[in-house]
Amino acid sequence: PPPQCAQDPAMVHYIYQRFRVLEQGLEKCTQATRAYIQEFQEFSKNISVMLGRCQTYTSEYKSAVGNLALRVERAQREIDYIQYLREADECIESEDKTLAEMLLQEAEEEKKIRTLLNASCDNMLMSIKSLKIVKKMMDTHGSWMKDAVYNSPKVYLLIGSRNNTVWEFANIRAFMEDNTKPAPRKQILTLSWQGTGQVIYKGFLFFHNQATSNEIIKYNLQKRTVEDRMLLPGGVGRALVYQHSPSTYIDLAVDEHGLWAIHSGPGTHSHLVLTKIEPGTLGVEHSWDTPCRSQDAEASFLLCGVLYVVYRTGGQGPHRITCVYDPLGTISEEDLPNLFFPKRPRSHSMIHYNPRDKQLYAWNEGNQIIYKLQTKRKLPLK
Repeated sequence: PPPQCAQDPAMVHYIYQRFRVLEQGLEKCTQATRAYIQEFQEFSKNISVMLGRCQTYTSEYKSAVGNLALRVERAQREIDYIQYLREADECIESEDKTLAEMLLQEAEEEKKIRTLLNASCDNMLMSIKSLKIVKKMMDTHGSWMKDAVYNSPKVYLLIGSRNNTVWEFANIRAFMEDNTKPAPRKQILTLSWQGTGQVIYKGFLFFHNQATSNEIIKYNLQKRTVEDRMLLPGGVGRALVYQHSPSTYIDLAVDEHGLWAIHSGPGTHSHLVLTKIEPGTLGVEHSWDTPCRSQDAEASFLLCGVLYVVYRTGGQGPHRITCVYDPLGTISEEDLPNLFFPKRPRSHSMIHYNPRDKQLYAWNEGNQIIYKLQTKRKLPLK
């Protein structure tokens, strides 16, 4: 009990010693706490100073970065401008090069055309002077002709717009007079023709194959076999060549320069396209888009490389040539006379020029007609 402890000196001393230890420990703790507080205050102060400096540095950094971005942007604009000038120069050089290439190509094209049409033929049509009705048949459509090159008196008759029978007469007299001997020779082709655009050139019959839209047949009349065939490119044969010729989709023609094809271009009221054909290989040598309309046209022919298109004026008026196309450009509108045919009441089924006898062979409402022509010299090429 306390009274007893208080009376025991040893116990009192023990308690005192323990208290002193605790008191010293508390003093050390207090001193350590104070040191920590002081150190924390100094650290906080230093951090505040450093943060202030960082803000200053950050502001300076932002300013530097902003200035650098402006300089980069300015440099990029200058680079873009330099690139623009370079591309503009390249574009100008490219345009100049393209123009030069186009001019060179046009010059080569013109040279090619002049070489292609270099036959010794410089005539242009002045008038259709007269007509001669050689024969009259019941058939509205058909074609008749002589060989355009070979000096042969034979006359060939192809009746109808879809057929495969060719009649060969010994001469024009045998053709005119039915009872004249010898009788005509009948030849059945292995293929049928379409339209009235057939021609005979160097012993071969060229015609549009009825079973196709654009195939041209080269038929050997002597051997009675198909010699060769070709397809005209570009959608040929899908439309009539002439509005007033309801069966002809490809019209073939021969003149002093050789074999041609006349056909319609794309569109409802399209213009005629003129194609030069190499008769030996049946290759396309060149094509021209002409200004001549297929609307109101009934036939056409070529003379010395110039296309003459015949139009029906309506009613009982004459048939006129109102469109002429010269690939060489030597005939101007001022040079053209008033070209019309002697009056016929109906449309022509075909009109083909024969360069050997310089006449037109035509079929008009069953009448087989020869037209006499008057020509004059064209202007020379510059």
